[in-house]
Amino acid sequence: MHKTLTPWKILHSEVLLERLPWLRVLSQEIELPDGQIVKGYLQLNEPDFAMVVPVDTSGRIGFIRCYKHGVCGIDTQPPAGYLEPGEKPLATAKRELLEETGCNAADWHRLGDYVISGNRGSGRAHIFLAMNCRQVEEPASGDLEEIEMVWLNFQEVYQRYRRGDFRQIATMAALGLALDWLKQDK
Repeated sequence: MHKTLTPWKILHSEVLLERLPWLRVLSQEIELPDGQIVKGYLQLNEPDFAMVVPVDTSGRIGFIRCYKHGVCGIDTQPPAGYLEPGEKPLATAKRELLEETGCNAADWHRLGDYVISGNRGSGRAHIFLAMNCRQVEEPASGDLEEIEMVWLNFQEVYQRYRRGDFRQIATMAALGLALDWLKQDK
């Protein structure tokens, strides 16, 4: 049996910075369950995004290699992008897969959705596995970054995952979920 926990109560919220649609920073006055008041608690609101781990018909896993300013360097990640207003996560995943890789997938599996930071928010990652991907057109992402598409075999991805070669937590989460799913499927 679990102890009953009480959510925090937001007494006041003030926008400190707003750069829509990308970011909102809030300062909140919070009442804790014991009655203590915390002033200036920061909450980050970023858009939700979809990340898709693509697997082609030969079992290779697809990645986008590009410069990511958050890690100040070149990184490798699955295709991903922000949800457009009113867009469902699966529709975003399918759109991003096509835009960034030029691929469509025959089989889709939802691996879950997760908040990036349990304390601050920072958007929700909707993670999908796309199986039996096939190239149907040239990639045309239109994003700010210059991208390169790379396909790696399962063992290489698993080794790089275990070494911590991927530098973004959303990538690590998506790969952990996908590798587990793929391992069970073998």
